[in-house]
Amino acid sequence: MKTATVADLRNNFRRVSSWLEHGETVQIVKRGRPFAQLTALSPKHQARKAPKPDVMARLKEVWGDRVFSLEEVEEMRAAEREGEEG
Repeated sequence: MKTATVADLRNNFRRVSSWLEHGETVQIVKRGRPFAQLTALSPKHQARKAPKPDVMARLKEVWGDRVFSLEEVEEMRAAEREGEEG
């Protein structure tokens, strides 16, 4: 088991995180006494990135291949403005 001080965490975190990435457990020492232990998360507990939504597929699902005319767009905008006011 590796040992690091609280100051090491602050000043040399890159080195400490490297130990964790290589599977080491790190004992944290504060004022000469063991204070805590750090271990890396198992892969199943690590954060996963959420998939980005497919906006274009959703638009196609809702509207299909529909193309609005300029007049239709103006009517929709006018209806939205009326809804906001009243």
